[in-house]
Amino acid sequence: MLPDKDGPAVGGGQSSPEVEDPSVSLFREYLRLRTVHPDPDYDAALRFLDRIAEELGLPMKKIEVCPGRVVSIMTWQGTDPTLKSILLNSHTDVVPVYQEHWKYDAFSAFKDAEGNIYARGSQDMKCVTIQYIQAVRRLKAEGRKLMRTVHLMFVPDEEVGGHKGMETFVKHPEFQKLNIGFALDEGLANPGEAFTVFYGERNPWWITIHCPGSPGHGSRFVENTAAEKLRQVINSFLDFREKEKHRLNTSECFTLGDVTTVNMTMVKGGVAYNVIPAEMDVSFDLRIPPTVNLQEFERQIKDWCKEAGEDVTYEFAQKHMNQNVTSTEENDPWWIAFKNFHPFTVDGQTHTHNDNIFLSSIFVYATLFNAFDIGALSFALLRIAAVF
Repeated sequence: MLPDKDGPAVGGGQSSPEVEDPSVSLFREYLRLRTVHPDPDYDAALRFLDRIAEELGLPMKKIEVCPGRVVSIMTWQGTDPTLKSILLNSHTDVVPVYQEHWKYDAFSAFKDAEGNIYARGSQDMKCVTIQYIQAVRRLKAEGRKLMRTVHLMFVPDEEVGGHKGMETFVKHPEFQKLNIGFALDEGLANPGEAFTVFYGERNPWWITIHCPGSPGHGSRFVENTAAEKLRQVINSFLDFREKEKHRLNTSECFTLGDVTTVNMTMVKGGVAYNVIPAEMDVSFDLRIPPTVNLQEFERQIKDWCKEAGEDVTYEFAQKHMNQNVTSTEENDPWWIAFKNFHPFTVDGQTHTHNDNIFLSSIFVYATLFNAFDIGALSFALLRIAAVF
């Protein structure tokens, strides 16, 4: 049976909500919202964000980009709205949960004696959402007024490709009105005490390979079966996976962002034990660095399919092709703002989060927003990862 209360605090006894920092309490409240696929409770998230906007005294705009899919935007108006704005983007949805593999209820936001908080979305990326909110809250409480307008945007369906979220919204007239010059978004968890700045992103390709074959009875050696082709396809992809993993593990200068990750995520086929299926499918999640020639890589996939047998085809559920990276030139003002801020590490998931690290991140974001507002003169897209 899963516990429904927090564990003993350091020094014994039960942790007390009276001594918990309000930012941590807000974070844990947000984590308890079940915005989990395949049926995320987006209405609960919208009610939560409405309340926050009212507390901050910020107007909230909601754009329903697809039925049941709403992009919400809080706006902190700058003293010079003609300047390019700063966008603080986060998504409200989280991936599914295998509860039997969790130590605590994945939506209880359980906090242990060391301050570790267990919940789906604690790293990806509800922590960043609350850190944005609390950084703005802190600046407003200090009476700060920024020259640039700051937009806090909350989007749905990021975890399933963003087709009914950001992908649709960027084509909407309301997106153009935001006048965005610079954006912060999610990155990767960092187990250390530094923040990691990501200036590029690997392209996600979600691909399914269709392997048709000769059907028949399970008692016979039928030639040209779908399973034989499927095995060849799987071997090709996983052999490449091993090569990329070897490159990562044997290079002192490589990080995860420098190699292509390959993971087999779904297999489909068959109707009965004694029936050889007429088709079998296998799906992969690929994350491809911006340094890889994407056209050549797709040609490699075509070759793997051809080698597997006749009529083997593929289709993409998601295929990103943007290989732009943010400037890290010495004269780039946005990059200078990051480079001069010492808690950062430059770099090309478990689901826990420590409350002390979470609180320190709020201070870092508040300081960064001020640096961007004062020092930046031109604009680029950059990604930052908080210590999740």
